[in-house]
Amino acid sequence: MMSLLDSLKRFTVVVADTGDIDAIRQYQPRDATTNPSLLLKAARQPEYRELVDAARRDARALGLPAAGEADACMDRLAVNFGCEILRIIAGRVSTEVDARLSFDREASIAKARELIRLYENAGVGRERVLIKVGSTWEGIKAAEVLEREGIHCNLTLLFSFAQAVACAEARVTLISPFVGRIYDWYRKERGSEIPEDADPGVESVTRIYGYFKKYGYRTEVMGASFRRVSQIVRLAGCDLLTISPDLLQELATTAGELVPALTEAAARTSDEPRITLDEKAFRWLHNQDPMAVDKLSDGIRRFDADARKLEAWVRGL
Repeated sequence: MMSLLDSLKRFTVVVADTGDIDAIRQYQPRDATTNPSLLLKAARQPEYRELVDAARRDARALGLPAAGEADACMDRLAVNFGCEILRIIAGRVSTEVDARLSFDREASIAKARELIRLYENAGVGRERVLIKVGSTWEGIKAAEVLEREGIHCNLTLLFSFAQAVACAEARVTLISPFVGRIYDWYRKERGSEIPEDADPGVESVTRIYGYFKKYGYRTEVMGASFRRVSQIVRLAGCDLLTISPDLLQELATTAGELVPALTEAAARTSDEPRITLDEKAFRWLHNQDPMAVDKLSDGIRRFDADARKLEAWVRGL
């Protein structure tokens, strides 16, 4: 009998949610995603020290002031890991824009262009890279500009329906709604575990998927941030799912066959009304979701904190 992982791969693109190149090689996903938290964990492993050292050497050779050298080193480190990952997967890698730029449209655009320049200088075409941008209004508007330039974007830290709709209207390539972090917030609020069939993170992705398919948006939906295999099973059929190595291991070692929980045919029967969001409408609708407001700001702070930890660690080598 096939494994749950092999079964899932028949109708959902499996993406590795890690910077650990060996784990990616083991599970053979099509795509991979990285972020500052994952890079911090991976960069500390001895087997990846050369990627860190190369980033430091290249940044130092630019002759920039200390702050500029640190930024350049972080960019090159992210791209170095991305290039190594792309050697062993057939698809795309996601590389994240600095969380400090989450509310700066123009700076996010400039950083994305710089990351793509580094990839292209390394011989990697932009079609194999997704630039990860936080799903603030400014991030979404930055992605809208970048998409017109052929720079494809993965909108991350997505928790609200408002964020999802705004991303689709901006015609971004892909969104990453965070299943596990939504679940965490509601579990804390309720003070107890939540039944699998009432998981609010799963419900959020299901609603977004249905809306996108019903109204013909081309933006891909990639469920992210899973806490348990049951969440993955209940989203089988989603366009993509990005999964951590520990859950990939559980899926790979569990026998069974899945059936799609999400299908385009079922999505087209959704009774969700279509909405259009300008900036004021977006901010109001997003503000009406306390979970999304809390988790977006918390996610930005956490990614920034881990990026600064990584920067300090590299400087101290």
